[in-house]
Amino acid sequence: MVYVFKTSVDTKSKLELASAVLNELPSSILWNFDLEDCDNILRIESEIEITDLILNNGIFDCIELD
Repeated sequence: MVYVFKTSVDTKSKLELASAVLNELPSSILWNFDLEDCDNILRIESEIEITDLILNNGIFDCIELD
């Protein structure tokens, strides 16, 4: 499943912090940011439910998009 989030990650330093959190996820979970998008999109491909983990990460704000 692909999850799409609007995020508050809009600078290189925020991206580094977010990456540190996301790199702790299992290696089977693929993720990337699109900071050129006005919503600073985070896309995550995962076979497991990760929404709660991402929404409650404590490092950056995000909203799941439909």
